[in-house]
Amino acid sequence: MLPLAPPRDLTLPEPGSTTARDVLSRAVGRCMRELRPLLRAHIASAPEDVAAVDAVLARVPPGAVASILRRPHSSALVRTLRTIRPGEGDALLTELLATLAFDLQTMGAIAEPIPLRRLPPRIVSLVAREVVHLPARAIERPFHVIERETLLSLADNNPLSMFEAHPDKQGNAIDLGGHPVEEWTNVLREALSLVADHLPGLREEMALYVQSIVPVGHDAEKHLSASYREAIGTVYMTLHPRLLTMAEALVHEFSHNKLNALLELDDVLDNGFSSRVRSPVRPDLRPVQGVLLAVHAFVPVARLYEKMLEAGDPRAQGSAGRFAEVIRINREGMQVLEESARPTVIGQGLMDELVRWDRHFAGRG
Repeated sequence: MLPLAPPRDLTLPEPGSTTARDVLSRAVGRCMRELRPLLRAHIASAPEDVAAVDAVLARVPPGAVASILRRPHSSALVRTLRTIRPGEGDALLTELLATLAFDLQTMGAIAEPIPLRRLPPRIVSLVAREVVHLPARAIERPFHVIERETLLSLADNNPLSMFEAHPDKQGNAIDLGGHPVEEWTNVLREALSLVADHLPGLREEMALYVQSIVPVGHDAEKHLSASYREAIGTVYMTLHPRLLTMAEALVHEFSHNKLNALLELDDVLDNGFSSRVRSPVRPDLRPVQGVLLAVHAFVPVARLYEKMLEAGDPRAQGSAGRFAEVIRINREGMQVLEESARPTVIGQGLMDELVRWDRHFAGRG
């Protein structure tokens, strides 16, 4: 594979763009390259089980492994385990080994089950769209199709889901907020359709990335959403009565997923975490990378509002003020980045794109 080039259109795709697909493919490729060495680094915790899974991984088709690791229920375990010293992640290792064994069998990549000495309390699988509770092997099907491979997930195994950076939120426990599954799926489907109407290229990228939308409550006054660098493909969302707010949140969190995939490949900023600066959307000082994440996510939100208003879409009625607010947020964020960010070669491509869009929105709203 050729070296990664500085991306020109990772924020908003140009016609026929393959940038987002290429970035995701490379991020999955990193997981694949790390997987077996990572298991062997932790082998002392479960020598027989690691050896059994490692031997199978050595002979199964790479495409099968890539298909599993494209999904966040497995790749989030890999990315989290990479940050844990050998001997300190036994439960996580046990879950990862069982998940890989289960998914490989579900996909038909292996003829016989992999014998494992240790089993986790449950296996969450987006491949099978099931949760298997062990040792009884009771099966639960808590995944509901929204569109294509995007599911409303009433089960989540992200090890970091309860670690919350937002000051107004305490983790991401699954919660339908008293509303039925059908309402959630219908609203999310309609919000995705709205994006498709005005940003069809971005909608196709969302279909590639976003596989699991986890409900975390209902709030009629504000909307809180989240995503995690380790769990590329998962979005946490509250239900809100305003459709455009839901569409905005989907675009925003998907954009975080896309930039998180790039961060699997490059630091993007040399001072991403070493410098703390003012944020246009948070009261606390934030790492420069946090401001970059915000601007990168709000640019496509601004473009969505712009396209809807230009088209006279009745669903955008009353949103001119929000459009102007998002443009202001982006302008303030870009000022911070231009003053403080030190991009890598790859990051400079992203910064150049953000500058172009900042100029595009100048004087609008």
